Amino acid sequence: MKYLSEYRNIEATKAVLDNLKKTVSKPWNIMEICGGQTHGLVRNGILDLLPEKIRMIHGPGCPVCVTPLHLIDKAIELLEQGVILCSFGDMIRVPGSKQSLLEAKAKGGDLRILYSPLEAVKIAKNNPDKEVVFFAVGFETTAPANALSVLHAQKEGLSNYSILVSHVLVPPAMEAILDDEFSNIDAFLGAGHVCAIMGYNEYHALVDKYQIPIIITGFEPLDLVQGIQMAVNQLEAGIYKVENQYARVVKEEGNLNAIRIINQVFEVGDREWRGIGMIPDSGYKLTKDFALYDAERKFGIEGIKVSEHPNCMAGDVLKGIKKPVDCPEFGKTCSPANPLGAPMVSSEGACSAYYNFSEHSIR
Repeated sequence: MKYLSEYRNIEATKAVLDNLKKTVSKPWNIMEICGGQTHGLVRNGILDLLPEKIRMIHGPGCPVCVTPLHLIDKAIELLEQGVILCSFGDMIRVPGSKQSLLEAKAKGGDLRILYSPLEAVKIAKNNPDKEVVFFAVGFETTAPANALSVLHAQKEGLSNYSILVSHVLVPPAMEAILDDEFSNIDAFLGAGHVCAIMGYNEYHALVDKYQIPIIITGFEPLDLVQGIQMAVNQLEAGIYKVENQYARVVKEEGNLNAIRIINQVFEVGDREWRGIGMIPDSGYKLTKDFALYDAERKFGIEGIKVSEHPNCMAGDVLKGIKKPVDCPEFGKTCSPANPLGAPMVSSEGACSAYYNFSEHSIR
């Protein structure tokens, strides 16, 4: 099957669920690494239809959710310095230590919501007397476009364009989760959109080291239950390997042109994850050749550091230790209209998914 509608087929999805019930013989914990997959599981009611022995654990696969609090404060500081700050829309309501970008905009900050970082380059070209910064947030998926914006700015000779980088990488996060003393993960559903860019060669080493199945999985209902079925088949057989459920989109080698652009502009370095902490070699940073486009260095804001809200359990949710509903603030002092942490307001956040779509919804 290769068409999107086929992966939304209810009968085909039910057939896989029925087969799962016949296959599973013991309890298994499976983590879906991507927030889009979490929303798919919750929104389509799949969590309630799975056999009781299969427990889905929600991972840190929401790039907005894992963007450190201090980076949001840095973005707000740029607005207060008079910079034109450009961002994707999913970042604007995420709370910083004192306010969100949207609240900073309401106070007079020049915040512009864009669909592409290349639009920010155009804004810089059209406003040569203003500094323009693009808030470059995401996993490997958005890295090619953000890198391309830097290359375009360089080609245009623009000295008033830079990016505030918050790019994180999936495989190191998976390794950090597996190394955690509280980890009880038996298998992973890999993030299909990330692998569409990067491929899945990197996952073979994780499979061999931790002897754990990794299934590259899409986002539609049939994608998700097929991914779970493939993971359970391996677990029940006592084998472990990388499998590609999302073969209609993902190739093992990934998108080589996109990878080339990423490697031209970025290099791998340590990166802090909101609610999790520093993970070695888990993010991108600009290479020395493109240091002039580093907004943190350009505006002298590297030193801004802040603490998380003391009542927010986002870190435990992102590591899969707790469910959103385990948080005593869920739906009370923390809601999409008044979030304590990013997972409640992000379009891919687990807390948002539970609030809006699950049986625990209070709406």
